[in-house]
Amino acid sequence: MVNQKFYQLGTAPSVIRELFAYGLEQAKTVGPENVFDYSLGNPSIPAPAKVNQSIHDILNDTDSIKVHGYSMACGFDSAREAIAANLNRRFGTRFQETNILMTVGAGSGDTIRPENIFFTCGAAPGLIAVIKALLAEEDSEIMAVAPFFSESRPFTESNGGHLVVVPADTDAFQIDLDQVERRLTPRTQAIIINSPNNPSGAAYSAETLTGLADRLRAASAKYEHRIFLISDEPYREIMFGGQPIQYAAKFYDDTLTCYSFSKSLSLPGERIGYVAANPRCEDAEYIVPMCGQISRGTGHNCPASLIQLAVAECLDETSDLGVYETNMELIYAELKKLGFTVVKPSGTFYIFPKALEEDANAFCKKAMKYDLALVPGDSFGCPGYFRMAYCIETEKVRRSFAALEKFVAEEYGVTKH
Repeated sequence: MVNQKFYQLGTAPSVIRELFAYGLEQAKTVGPENVFDYSLGNPSIPAPAKVNQSIHDILNDTDSIKVHGYSMACGFDSAREAIAANLNRRFGTRFQETNILMTVGAGSGDTIRPENIFFTCGAAPGLIAVIKALLAEEDSEIMAVAPFFSESRPFTESNGGHLVVVPADTDAFQIDLDQVERRLTPRTQAIIINSPNNPSGAAYSAETLTGLADRLRAASAKYEHRIFLISDEPYREIMFGGQPIQYAAKFYDDTLTCYSFSKSLSLPGERIGYVAANPRCEDAEYIVPMCGQISRGTGHNCPASLIQLAVAECLDETSDLGVYETNMELIYAELKKLGFTVVKPSGTFYIFPKALEEDANAFCKKAMKYDLALVPGDSFGCPGYFRMAYCIETEKVRRSFAALEKFVAEEYGVTKH
């Protein structure tokens, strides 16, 4: 007999997978240029030239055994050192080369050291490892703020935890702090945030993060155990209008940051990211080694050596992320002209309008008749809304508007104004 829990998870329908498959099938009929697939968050711009050059140079200049052999479970020390130094320089922490190998303790300040960095095969395995590390008891709770990354639920529940959902603040897609406070219990181990956010595109403000930190500190004191903040940041570099990045670990000591290079460097197929444990957080000296051990059980240990070495040389690089801002401005203006209720994104390559009927699943199903693939918001914990991933060619974004206008006119009697 197979494991029934995972059987249920494995046979549950995935809206995004189904939409992606629909798009591929429909493309055979009408041509791929006429299918407007806004379903999948797959970067549409090339990786920076430096990534390819770094890979080329590493292959030519580095010993083949190192390039194609195993790394340490937590990653190469040289790559972890480079990430620690980069984070300290960007976010005002105090990294010193001579302190790299020092034991992290309560008096270490906010200096991020290599031993606080755990390399992962993308951000998702990092989230899995962190969640498993923090599920201390069978009835442990992990809190997620809606709208949230849809995999947060299976990552938590498949590991024996209970996901507690904080309802969305649909006015601005910030965090409803009063709702957080009401849901904190003695069983709360952590809260997951995702900023800039998938699916809303909102980025949490300094005021929001300060308020969240205050409530977590108060609850930690009340329940006499630390409540961790898991900050999921794969879209950290995709911010619009020159807005500053609010680094969550600067606001709250007990923060574990999960990061991926999939979006910033357009490397989703390389599966590379890391977990950074704030040196001030409780048990900081144990969490990264714990994640390394957990990764052995999930099969995500020892990320690819070549890509570890390559990204370590490209930490100040990004792809041409301005394309996403161009697409966002076009789509936001079009949606507003069609009368949609929508919050303007601050980053990512997603926008999250309110559907024109209460049932977003029905709305998105109707859109398919017009060769539009849109994702209903239910799996993100926010029914009645839908996500558009605008990581597609700008020319195709513009051409999709005729289909969108026809869809809302014929199905809902809505015209442009």
